Amino acid sequence: MLNTLSPRLVFCGLVLLAIAAMLFARVYLQGYLGLEACPLCMTQRVFVVLWGMIALVAALHNPRSLGRRVYGALCALAATMGAAVAGRHVWLQHLPEDQVPACGPSLEYMLENFPFAEALRLVMMGDGNCADTVWTLFGLSIPEQTLLVFCVVIAISLWQALREDPREH
Repeated sequence: MLNTLSPRLVFCGLVLLAIAAMLFARVYLQGYLGLEACPLCMTQRVFVVLWGMIALVAALHNPRSLGRRVYGALCALAATMGAAVAGRHVWLQHLPEDQVPACGPSLEYMLENFPFAEALRLVMMGDGNCADTVWTLFGLSIPEQTLLVFCVVIAISLWQALREDPREH
């Protein structure tokens, strides 16, 4: 049954998932609860937007065979990079308190005052703000939830890249 799904419909689903994730982060977590995003959270958002944009282009293009596989692989790559950042964030949250890095400058400050490579290195190191668990749902912190979403997107994207196209039969 799943193999009969239109590739365009699957890519539209990935777009909707990215939109829902961003709305949840921006409107609910940041707007309603007043939680500020740390540098690692902002980096994860970049990868959510990236997979969403790739999926949107794929849905609009609606390619067959090789193109569908390329778009699926690119979505999986963006989600894998996001999962790596989320995994780092989860790791920081589970460090013993005496091993948590000191708090650092804001992402905006780093991007304005450091070369990009240095700012990226500092972001990936994380800081004390990244180690705080400020909100949970079903016992999962925000980075753990984000990691789970990235894993779902990786699975869907790889399935989309590797499956037979129902239009080719």
